Amino acid sequence: MMVWHKESVLPDVDLYVLPGGFSYGDYLRIGALANLSPVMEAIKRVAKEGRKILGICNGFQILCEAKLLPGTLRINRTQNFICKPVCINDVHGKSYTIPIAHAEGNYFYPPSIINVAYTYTVDVNGSMGNIAGVYNSRRNILGMMPHPERAFESYHCSQDGFKIFDDFLGVRPGATLAPH
Repeated sequence: MMVWHKESVLPDVDLYVLPGGFSYGDYLRIGALANLSPVMEAIKRVAKEGRKILGICNGFQILCEAKLLPGTLRINRTQNFICKPVCINDVHGKSYTIPIAHAEGNYFYPPSIINVAYTYTVDVNGSMGNIAGVYNSRRNILGMMPHPERAFESYHCSQDGFKIFDDFLGVRPGATLAPH
């Protein structure tokens, strides 16, 4: 179910996703513009309630600008747009192949951060500590630059996107999300 950015009420769902893509462009601090949309007040309310929120790529930028996640995203170290499959690891050492597509995926964070969700196995964009994704302190909000929604189909680089969503939603071991 899609929600228009001018909405102020959200439906009752298991997961709220702020997707990647360039609805506000792909410019430095574009999340600052999106944070001004009325729907963000509703997102902040459900965040306080402990509901699950996932921000992917530009959605990650929005969550950082809204102060729902620490840190900021800067222009890639190479100053180029990067679009390719990459390998990331979670904090338990599980590896996933997930595509990235960003010009501003260089994550910068305060030294006190301890809620790393995913790291790149190699430096792809200059992110401190090779960080690809982080949780908030309650672990109900996840922001990540890689695009798990682009890793579902047999013609994608992998189907590891299912695992990312399953892990975040806390689906019981062995269960998977039903493909749409």
